[in-house]
Amino acid sequence: MADPALDLETLLSADAVAARVRALAEQIAPDLTDDTVAVCLLVGGLWFAADLTRALAELGRPMPFDALWLSSYGDGQESRGRCEIRADLQRPIAGRRALVIDDVFDTGLSLEEAVRHLKAKDAAEVRTAVFARKPWPKPRALTPDYVAWEAPARFLVGYGMDVGGAYRGLPQIAAVAESV
Repeated sequence: MADPALDLETLLSADAVAARVRALAEQIAPDLTDDTVAVCLLVGGLWFAADLTRALAELGRPMPFDALWLSSYGDGQESRGRCEIRADLQRPIAGRRALVIDDVFDTGLSLEEAVRHLKAKDAAEVRTAVFARKPWPKPRALTPDYVAWEAPARFLVGYGMDVGGAYRGLPQIAAVAESV
C-alpha cells in the first residue's frame, strides 16, 4: 500500500490538465473518422480517456469507447519489462480505426503492446494519444501520435498515474519528491 504521507510536488494543476486535454482534442478531432473507436488502456488511461472523449464529443466527434487492460508495472515504480493483457476489448475492431488512449508514455511497452495487439486483430489503422510523455534513455520502438504534455523524468502521480494503486484520482499531476 502507498504511503499516505508521500511528499508531492504539483507539476500541473487540475486547470492546466483540463486546458491541455482541450487543446489536444482540438488537434485530434480533424484526424478522426466516423469509424474510429477510442481504446482506453486500463487502468491509468481511464481519467484521460474520459476527459478526452468528452472534449472530442463537444467538438462534434463522439466515438464508440472500448478498453484494453494491460499491465507492466504492477504495484511497483519500475516496469517489469514485459506487458500482459489482463482483459481484452469487448467488441470487434477488425476493419475499424482505433485511437489508443493512455496516461503516460514511459518505457513505451504498454503502448507498443496495445498497437501490436490491435493490428493483430486487423484494425484498419491505429493511432495513439498519451497525456504525458516522459524522456527515456533508450530509443523506443514507438512514438505517440498525440501528446498533451512533455513530462519530466520523475515518478508522477495523479490523473491516472499511481504508486501502489494510490493517488490515481488526484485531479492534478504531481511528482513524488525525491529523498535526500
